[in-house]
Amino acid sequence: MCSHYNLKAKTKDIENKFNARYETPEDDELEIIANGYTHLRMPVICNDTPHQIKRYHWGLIPTWTKDTTQARELANMCLNAKIETIEEKPSFRESAQHKRCIIPATSFYEWKWLDSKGKNKEKYEIKLQNNQIFAFAGLWSNWTNKNTGDTIYTFTIVTTQANELMAEIHNTKKRMPVILTSEETSLWLNHTTEFEHFTEIAQKKELTAISLEPQNNLLF
Repeated sequence: MCSHYNLKAKTKDIENKFNARYETPEDDELEIIANGYTHLRMPVICNDTPHQIKRYHWGLIPTWTKDTTQARELANMCLNAKIETIEEKPSFRESAQHKRCIIPATSFYEWKWLDSKGKNKEKYEIKLQNNQIFAFAGLWSNWTNKNTGDTIYTFTIVTTQANELMAEIHNTKKRMPVILTSEETSLWLNHTTEFEHFTEIAQKKELTAISLEPQNNLLF
């Protein structure tokens, strides 16, 4: 499960990388460590506005959600979406049809279990080997609160089976996010490429994993 990631880059570099501009002004340089369970508003690029960078809350809330209690529950449950089942699961089925997005990032974090119960873990930061900005494949949704009339825009990160490196680190569920280079993002956003193709793309990514010192675990 991908529940923490990092975006550390100059705003102009992000814009140039994905040929998109921020919807509202941002600081010259971003350094955000996102914890999915806090549901931060993170930069995303959606298929309906591919040249605009917006901020959506991490943790997808489907359009059919009944109330705020269910919305909170679903947001926690829908940080990730398995690519193998997103066309079947009620939470993702609608978004899988016509609401794709990409999520800019520079690294993500995963914990390797060192014992069978997960009492001892080793934390890793994972990046592309060339340290470039990349994007996660994602889905987005817009849910309107019937009591207030407010619309909340949310996203989820799509995951697939782990490649060899990630299976060694994420050694319990053996999953990894679908990672896209800037050249591959249009394939995801234009809806003409089948989901299965992106599993192959993700598993071929050349990643590097850095074991972090125990004191760095205080970030979360």
